[in-house]
Amino acid sequence: MAVDLKRLRTLSGQVAVVGVGETDFAADFAAQRGLAPAGYVPLDNAGLASLAFERALKESGLARRDIDGLGVCAPFLNHEAMGEHLGLDVTYQDGGMSFEMMPRAVAAIASGQCDTIALLFGLAQRSGGAQYGGSSIRSGPPAYYYYHPWGWSGQPAHWALMFNAYQLRYGGTEEQLGAVATTFRRHAMLTPNAVMRTPMTIEDYLACRYIVRPLRLFDLCVVHDGGVCIILQRAAMAKDRPHTPVLVDGVGVRAGGRDNSQLRGLVDGHLREYLKTSGDMCFGMAGLQPKDIDTMQVYDSGSPHVPIQLEGFGFCKPGEGLDFIQDGRIGLGGELPMNTSGGQLSGSYTMGFSQMVECVRQLRGEAGERQVQDARTALFCQCSGIGSFPIIFRRGD
Repeated sequence: MAVDLKRLRTLSGQVAVVGVGETDFAADFAAQRGLAPAGYVPLDNAGLASLAFERALKESGLARRDIDGLGVCAPFLNHEAMGEHLGLDVTYQDGGMSFEMMPRAVAAIASGQCDTIALLFGLAQRSGGAQYGGSSIRSGPPAYYYYHPWGWSGQPAHWALMFNAYQLRYGGTEEQLGAVATTFRRHAMLTPNAVMRTPMTIEDYLACRYIVRPLRLFDLCVVHDGGVCIILQRAAMAKDRPHTPVLVDGVGVRAGGRDNSQLRGLVDGHLREYLKTSGDMCFGMAGLQPKDIDTMQVYDSGSPHVPIQLEGFGFCKPGEGLDFIQDGRIGLGGELPMNTSGGQLSGSYTMGFSQMVECVRQLRGEAGERQVQDARTALFCQCSGIGSFPIIFRRGD
């Protein structure tokens, strides 16, 4: 289906992020590793989401009565129950594990369904004993995700197969891939709330054990408890908020389809069709090109996602992604700083929500030691085998 870019352009910049909030990832992670202070009690899913909401609400300067929309993107959390729990009276609700929630929220505000939406994530993964693979995973969809008859039960296996296919087609080494994990660890060391802040060299990376060859432990995202809230408001109403508004300039959606239960799109196509389709939509809506992006915060549940997304969005040609990430190019001070809070490999794993928060903090100029100089545009993308959902944010002053 052809995308009406002229219509999409009319939606660009109509919605602003006016508040963000996160829970204490690092402190909770330390507590769950035996370093808890006396009396420590971990929060459940609803408690994590509620804490993040209260922090975002306070930061935004809004009152509870100002929130007339709610989206809850988390397993085990009912959006209707959360609205009641938070004491909200909303006219717009959305729920479920859908990465299209942000585009839908933008459309809802732009179309006049509501004025201010709180998007919530809350998941007690580590304290709840969540596992994303292994013998404990007994069932799953009839696809490559967690499909035991195909010889795997978790995502590391298909990320590994994807990178093996990439190496066979284009070349490249594990040491080159290690630039992802080591760069993002350096960024996490500058992020007080990051989960993994121990220094890591390329030698440390190469000495780490394999999980699924050629991917090592440090190539895979961390698992911890966390809650995140992002508050969106009609841009015309956001000018008097305490922080510089961050506008949503572009969104893109390329969900599932025929390749959702096949290996073709993931291994043979390297997700490129998903990325190109959604990227063309997102950049077209924003009226920008890859060269206009100042920082990029991408979904990195596995290291191979980084070079593949760079190629898919047109920052470099197919097969050039591993070369692109060398020599500090994606680090602070480099040509395209990426995952500046540590990404999901070292910073936090909240299904991409914290990376959207990092976009906001960078564009507000609030990132401290990890601040990207003069950042005015940021690209976020949640991308996996179920689709690609990029968002372009822009500083609104």
